[in-house]
Amino acid sequence: MKRRNFLKSATGAVVLAAPPLGAALAQPKSTSLAGTWKLVRVIVKTADGSARPQTYGPKGLGILTVTAEGRMMAVLSDGRPTTPDGEARAFVAYCGNYTFDGTELVTRVDGTTGSLSRMGSDQKRKVSFEGDLLVLSHNPTAADGVVEYRKAYWQKISDISA
Repeated sequence: MKRRNFLKSATGAVVLAAPPLGAALAQPKSTSLAGTWKLVRVIVKTADGSARPQTYGPKGLGILTVTAEGRMMAVLSDGRPTTPDGEARAFVAYCGNYTFDGTELVTRVDGTTGSLSRMGSDQKRKVSFEGDLLVLSHNPTAADGVVEYRKAYWQKISDISA
């Protein structure tokens, strides 16, 4: 009898000490961006939600590396083996020192393969998480006379910044 009461008490203690079902899902995500991330997708839409052509084609490639010391680099490219005739392959790379306040990533560009007008500029991205994906939202930009809203989705592949 004593043994049965002991087991019952022990079981009760375990149940009381265990976190509620699903509690692990409710834990806040880390706000640290440090590590290496691979591009999952880029979504481009207009203000009314209409889809726009994908910046890096249907198979975009990208790597984002963010150091704990405040340095970052991003490389993005159209990942298709060939592009349609007359279509230039999209490619951009840039780097710089960054600040991150928990909601906005601001990179002071000090190296780029793209437009030299980016040199010395602050590239600002709103930061959010959807599950395990880092979402970087660009400020609206005009392309072909249409205002576009871009979101780049990144998956962490290493806690170590390469």
